[in-house]
Amino acid sequence: MVDVGDKAITQRTAITEGYIEMRPETLKLIIEGGHKKGDVLTIARIAGIMASKKTADLIPLCHPLPITHVEISLTAEIDNNRVRCQTTVKTNGQTGVEMEALNATQIALLTIYDMCKAVDRGMVIQSVQLLEKDGGKSGHWQRQ
Repeated sequence: MVDVGDKAITQRTAITEGYIEMRPETLKLIIEGGHKKGDVLTIARIAGIMASKKTADLIPLCHPLPITHVEISLTAEIDNNRVRCQTTVKTNGQTGVEMEALNATQIALLTIYDMCKAVDRGMVIQSVQLLEKDGGKSGHWQRQ
């Protein structure tokens, strides 16, 4: 594990995104709330938040962090037959929260897949990436 003991405690923020593409009928089922397992997007949002808090348990050598805020936005994009997940994670600490945000995005999208796989096994999770990070010695970074 990297020693972060000498680093300053600063507010750290990471914003990530990812998508799950599916058949139009599957997206319609999600939007209309007609899925047998319940409200897909609400359950996926909760799963993502829980995942952000468990990141250090899943990724070797990842520091456990006191997360102060997690926001997950799941948006249906009808024209592209997909759901976009955007995650923001914050902490006050000595290392960043990029892994927590990426993990939350992945798990939220995997939860959608799990809940909808009975009606659409061809869904594709794609383009999970860091959009922006702020805080610490390296300062602000934003994807162009």
